Amino acid sequence: MPFPGTRRSREHLKDPSAERRLFASRALAAAILVGGLISALAGRLAWLQIVSYEHFSTLSTDNRVRVVALPPPRGAIYDRNGVLLAGNRANYRIEIAPSHVGDIDHVVERLSGIIDLTEADVERFRKEVSRKRSFQPVPLRFNLDEDEVARFAVHRHEFPGVDIAARPGRYYPQGKTGVHALGYVGRINDRDLKRVDRDNYRGTTHIGKLGVEKRYEDLLHGRVGVQRLEINAQGRTLRVLDEQLPVPGSDLVISLDTNLQRVAEQALVGSRGAVVALDPRTGEVLALASNPGYDPNQFVNGISSARYRELSDDPEQPLFNRALSGQYPPGSTIKPLMALAGLDYSVTTAERTIQAGAYYRLPNGKRRYRDWKRGGHGKVDLNKSIVQSCDVYFYDLAYRMGIERMHDFLERFGLGSRTGLDSTGEAGGLLPSPAWKRSAHGQPWFPGETVISGVGQGYMLATPLQLAAAVSTIATRGQRVQPRLLRAVRRQGSNGFEPVGPVRLEPVRLAADGYWDQIVSAMVGVTRKRNGTAWRMGHDAPYTIAGKTGTAQVFGLEEGEKYDGDTVSDKLRDHALFVAFAPAEDPRIAVAVIVENGGHGGSVAAPVARRVMDYYLLGSTGGTGI
Repeated sequence: MPFPGTRRSREHLKDPSAERRLFASRALAAAILVGGLISALAGRLAWLQIVSYEHFSTLSTDNRVRVVALPPPRGAIYDRNGVLLAGNRANYRIEIAPSHVGDIDHVVERLSGIIDLTEADVERFRKEVSRKRSFQPVPLRFNLDEDEVARFAVHRHEFPGVDIAARPGRYYPQGKTGVHALGYVGRINDRDLKRVDRDNYRGTTHIGKLGVEKRYEDLLHGRVGVQRLEINAQGRTLRVLDEQLPVPGSDLVISLDTNLQRVAEQALVGSRGAVVALDPRTGEVLALASNPGYDPNQFVNGISSARYRELSDDPEQPLFNRALSGQYPPGSTIKPLMALAGLDYSVTTAERTIQAGAYYRLPNGKRRYRDWKRGGHGKVDLNKSIVQSCDVYFYDLAYRMGIERMHDFLERFGLGSRTGLDSTGEAGGLLPSPAWKRSAHGQPWFPGETVISGVGQGYMLATPLQLAAAVSTIATRGQRVQPRLLRAVRRQGSNGFEPVGPVRLEPVRLAADGYWDQIVSAMVGVTRKRNGTAWRMGHDAPYTIAGKTGTAQVFGLEEGEKYDGDTVSDKLRDHALFVAFAPAEDPRIAVAVIVENGGHGGSVAAPVARRVMDYYLLGSTGGTGI
């Protein structure tokens, strides 16, 4: 008997039948598996080739056809004499189509060795990539110079999906001249997209940010076009299949006179201030200067953070639009309006006189409200009160008129509310009243506040634009026209510019038309009479100037305290103001000037206005300007 585990024992246990059955079952399983796989592959092939043929055929076509939005060229902006203020020029940018690029970060890193890229460029690019479809090209950097374009061209074959594109870019040939009226364009962001038609802004990278550029964005932008391109596997364009051309934006003519604007800005050099010049007949803004200014070109393609901090931290505030947003106590420039109100309400007459000493005191009051002239003006009538800018006369007039009537009358000239200028950033000023004070401060109105309001101090605030509009109303004897910048529009397809007419406002009507002449006569005396506060500026002008000086306190003085401009710090010195129009008998220009902390209006602000009026009316600046 064989022992278990020996060869004879294993042969005895082997079962050929069982082995054949096992092999057959395994062969069958393998055949079923292979057959299943073949069936699955056949089914998938049939689904791809038959059932989904149309779908994948379309996708395949899309892979070689790219639909590209064609942003419209932005409309140009000209001044009233046809001088180009804002135009377009070729701007080379490098663009990346993410769908044709593997590792975008790696590509950007390699590109940084060929062209200059800042952290801001890369950060902005990443944000845009995240919000656009992968096949849409995204600009990585704008405004490439010729050397950078040439360097990339040498390495172009190394960067599938990356290309150089030439697009029209905004530029401002006059630099900072008129920037506070014109504004500028900048790169579009999510907040901008909320106020526009997104479909019409496909492919558009810039939008109006300030001034006329923002106010008339709908006219300047135009309509987007579409182009279908055939591209290769590397994302390169092979040919244009078809295209719908964009509709360029409309061209605008604005009312600024560039040379006059330059004169106004040069007259302010060395000081912080503003000049607004209007045509009182039409409301057209001839000059709108705010000094210091800045070059809008540096904002177009993205200002560096360092440069922006430099501008925003500058104590001279070059970004601040003093002409529209600056709110100042109007000071004595308000006196012609106060005199008109006194006549209209029969609170005073041209013949009525008072004895104006060194100060005014309310009935039963103790506080002294000082006149600017320490010895007083003596016997003063309405004409002399304006010519010499007698504070005591207007303290008395304001007290007898009362703040309610004062408020209502000045409101008719537009003080205390925006003029509606077609720009951005206009402030409303402040025309105080007892109701306003109760609402704003929860306090009653005091008689002393009425007194100082009569000379344009206290709570009262006005912008230079408001003052220019108010003096324009005096110039036109009550006819009011809304200030505006847009003068004409040339829409695409039209033969020429369509003029934009003036917007007439409710006129100011007085109880007697002769009151206008009395006030204008006094304002002429300001510049013509030897004792007028602007005699030095206006006595030798070859045309007649009607003006009014103003000096506005920056801080309040305690009773008995005397202002000394030589000892207070620069920032606490009085503001110098001047309003005027000329020629007085046929006004063609109205001007408002403020020089911050400039001191006296007659010696500082009035000469600025004279230079502006000389240039506009005579074509020269008396040898002191351009």
